[in-house]
Amino acid sequence: MGIVYRDASVIDQKLANPLLVKAARGDPVSRPPAWMMRQAGRYMAVYRKLAEKYPSFRERSETTDLIVEISLQPWEAFRPDGVIIFSDILTPLPAFGVPFDIEEVRGPVIQSPITSEDGLKSLHPIDLEKLSFVSDSLKILRSEVGDHAAVLGFVGAPWTIATYMVEGGMTRTYTTIKRMCHTAPHVLRALLSHLTQAISDYIVFQVESGAHCIQIFDSWGGQLTPEMWEKWSKPCIDEIVRLTRSKCPKTPLVLYINGNGGLLERMKGTGVDVIGLDWTVDMADGRKRLGSRISVQGNVDPACLFSPLPALTEEIQ
Repeated sequence: MGIVYRDASVIDQKLANPLLVKAARGDPVSRPPAWMMRQAGRYMAVYRKLAEKYPSFRERSETTDLIVEISLQPWEAFRPDGVIIFSDILTPLPAFGVPFDIEEVRGPVIQSPITSEDGLKSLHPIDLEKLSFVSDSLKILRSEVGDHAAVLGFVGAPWTIATYMVEGGMTRTYTTIKRMCHTAPHVLRALLSHLTQAISDYIVFQVESGAHCIQIFDSWGGQLTPEMWEKWSKPCIDEIVRLTRSKCPKTPLVLYINGNGGLLERMKGTGVDVIGLDWTVDMADGRKRLGSRISVQGNVDPACLFSPLPALTEEIQ
């Protein structure tokens, strides 16, 4: 995914920050930085071989040596401008009281979904000591790539994390959590409030551990109507941006939502530095709607990777 910078008229000669960080901040850069959002993983033969040896996804994503090795596989192969930590948006859940499993077919499974006030009682402030493998991995990655590439951390947005916690795992209909918006709004607001604080603390933790940038994934925000997203998801992201800015004012924040074509203007209002566009949004149209004072990234269709190289090159251009 390339970041489109705001002004390419002057080449920034400063070497203190990686190219991707400069572009995310809106500084002039020599070229658009390039990286892939799902950078490490299934498509790489070296990853598949490693996954055979360590079949548990949680082991791979919660063991420092494995996290570092997997995160660096694309770096060794392609030298992208960003190295994103190999992790999962659900990784911090046990650190604030929500155990989960990842099953081969079903994906994430939460045995005790939170749908009532009783469920909220299991939650506690995030215990960052339980996430030391994230901190240790980021420190190593930062030392490995230096300033040649940006080290990216990431989190799930509260609405998206809440979706898993309420539904008990993956869903195609989102009926339970959408029903809660109307039948138990006080429970949902309390859950989202707790997640907002925990995720804000987790972002600061990642930055202090070495992350240059943080990407916020509101993966299921696009399943809401724009009005519902504005009511239930945006206030949490607004608060995360505010809390993060107060402690890490120079760290660029990126916001990505699947199917975000109907939300771009609302996303801009969160105050993030970069908005990720998916392949359903024309880049020129996205730029026109967002204006010139925010950076954008995207929006190549991943399916283009199955095309002949000339076709892929054309799509990227």
